[in-house]
Amino acid sequence: MHELLHSTAIAFVGRHNSGKTTLVCAVIEELARRGLDVGTIKHHGHVGFEIDVPGKDSYRHRHAGATEVVIAAPDAIARIKDIAREVECSDLLQTMPGHDIVVVEGYRESGLPYIEVMRAASERDQAAAKALLEGEPPASMVAAASDMPEVLDYARRQGLQAFPLPDAEDVPAFAALAASVADFIEQGYARPKVTVALQAGGESRRMGTSKALVPFNGRPLISHMVERLLPAADELIITTNEAERLAFLLDEYPEAGIRLVPDIFPERGALAGFATAFEAAQNPLVAIVACDMALASPVLLAHQVERLVQTGADAVVPANRHGFEPMHAVYRRDVCRPKARDLVESGSMRIRDLIDAIDVCELTPAEVRAIVPLGGVFANANTPEELAKLEELSKRS
Repeated sequence: MHELLHSTAIAFVGRHNSGKTTLVCAVIEELARRGLDVGTIKHHGHVGFEIDVPGKDSYRHRHAGATEVVIAAPDAIARIKDIAREVECSDLLQTMPGHDIVVVEGYRESGLPYIEVMRAASERDQAAAKALLEGEPPASMVAAASDMPEVLDYARRQGLQAFPLPDAEDVPAFAALAASVADFIEQGYARPKVTVALQAGGESRRMGTSKALVPFNGRPLISHMVERLLPAADELIITTNEAERLAFLLDEYPEAGIRLVPDIFPERGALAGFATAFEAAQNPLVAIVACDMALASPVLLAHQVERLVQTGADAVVPANRHGFEPMHAVYRRDVCRPKARDLVESGSMRIRDLIDAIDVCELTPAEVRAIVPLGGVFANANTPEELAKLEELSKRS
């Protein structure tokens, strides 16, 4: 699950012997202890390094002339590759989706938010601190960890977080520092988790049966949708009024933790399904997708999540000349939950009323085409004929 979701990142920067690696490792340990999935990137500023073990087969492969070696085991994989130029940190992050946070050591000029680490015992840090105090802080600097009072005072005056840096040998104090930095990262920089909510109401008059259970490429449509969208989900729920008929999914995908959520409102309609999804979701972002949208794109959903984080909007909804596509959109739960509930309780059944009540970032057709060039991603299967067309399109893609 969630392997398509883009990882967020924060960097620790400092000069040699500033103590940044010790701090980084303590923070990683604390974040992992809290259950976060942590990735790391370490920048090595000099040409040439060796991580393979002399005498091992992979080492022999590389020294025989291979320019790329992959070492694969049942529980781990490693890749060693010769490169002609240094890879940008942003490009490395693109290869590391699905983490709650990536902690980067180095890459000061990457544009990532960073924590500056400085020690008074280092002459280079003393010089760097003097230069820092004489001007404005760099735009990417979000915090300082230092044992220099003047650096901490400067950080506070500039509205940055300031972390007093104790000696690493002072184990209780250093553990407290790691916990404080982990709080700062978890609250401000960790990837917000996503609940994907499949809307599977029940019987369809035009389809003549339950859309969720109609055959699609030889299997129930709902099974196709679950497998298609799991890579974009930290949690997957299905809002439905036929939970008993869909219970087979719990056995079919035991590791997915799927929850079947009955509609909590007696009113029928799409907005009631939205309100149910917002009430049931355990994560701050909710991607809502109709169960008959057979070509729904997990890659596009991941892009919508990223746009939501970037823009700070309440929702990212595809829009075109015909209107919005709210059934392939990502919403902020805590904003949309009370608004959807109030609308349903006031008698509204129109999703457009919710769209009008929140701050929406519109995803343009050009953006959609750039990610899903084959199209058809928003097509619904309301009749057997429409389902057959989507089935044929799915085979081509």
